[in-house]
Amino acid sequence: MKIIVPMAGRGSRLRPHSLTTPKPLIPVAGKPIVHRLVTDIAKVLKQPIEEVAFVLGDPAWFGDDVVTSLEELAERLGAKSSIYYQDKPLGTGHAIMCAEPSLDGPAVIAYADTLIRAEFDLDPHADSVIWTKEVSNPEAYGVVKLNPNNQIIELVEKPENFVSNQAVIGIYYFKDIGVLKHKLQEVLDENITNGGEYQINDGIKRMMAEGFIFKTGTVDEWMDCGNKAITVETNAKMLGFLQQDGKEQLIDPTVQLENAEIIEPCFIGKHVKLSNATIGPHVSVGAYSIIENANVKNSLIQTHTIIKNANLDRAMIGNHVSYNGDHISVSIGDYSVLE
Repeated sequence: MKIIVPMAGRGSRLRPHSLTTPKPLIPVAGKPIVHRLVTDIAKVLKQPIEEVAFVLGDPAWFGDDVVTSLEELAERLGAKSSIYYQDKPLGTGHAIMCAEPSLDGPAVIAYADTLIRAEFDLDPHADSVIWTKEVSNPEAYGVVKLNPNNQIIELVEKPENFVSNQAVIGIYYFKDIGVLKHKLQEVLDENITNGGEYQINDGIKRMMAEGFIFKTGTVDEWMDCGNKAITVETNAKMLGFLQQDGKEQLIDPTVQLENAEIIEPCFIGKHVKLSNATIGPHVSVGAYSIIENANVKNSLIQTHTIIKNANLDRAMIGNHVSYNGDHISVSIGDYSVLE
């Protein structure tokens, strides 16, 4: 089994944080989004992962440290890592085709701006599985249309009239991804675009037209990381799940407490110092950060950041930030100073 991970986008909805860190590398509950996504997919698949192929954007943006972290991620899964680059933002189908040498055999495609919680077995009779989540407002999503045999027969983007309440979340399984590769190559050769981009859906629709069987794989939780508010909410949900699982150490033993309280669930990284502070619930604090004279809840704070004299709720604060003030709901990128 292979996992193909397009992650070339700059993440404009998550600015200012994505101005200095590619969005898939922004930590949620102490680990980068893409690390959690790939690891959780590997658990769902319940079979050995042969290769993880990452499709990055501009090499100047996705530097050597990013590549190293992704190679280490694949290695922890016992898999080969392959790194590809999408030189122009020409759509989901184009991004997948940038990994063309890796597109053969059984594979999962997963876009690196979402997290899932799921537990199911792949349908052995399906040529492809499209992960979906039941939503209350399907008109805001791309959804699947099913026939009486619960096979997907159509993909409909933001339907005006009810089609189904199963929203496509951006994770796909193909029994042989080489078939999708050939269909996407046809899309590229014929210059079929939507909004000026080559889309994965056009390749999938060609497979459906030839009778390939598509089924749904429904996830229990679908957690987006599209913007600040949603990412803070996702952090809270993930911390709750991790606390229930009890498999990850969320409070590092090097954390220093001085007249401070941690209200779980929280993630507190290495060598964090908490003084005269109440932290939690649902707070992630990155390594080497310092929080003094503060109350923080429902927030993400990254590494090497100093927070003083603050009362924070639903805040997202980047790396190497110095913050001294009494603002409440904030979104501050890397290397900022507020006094």
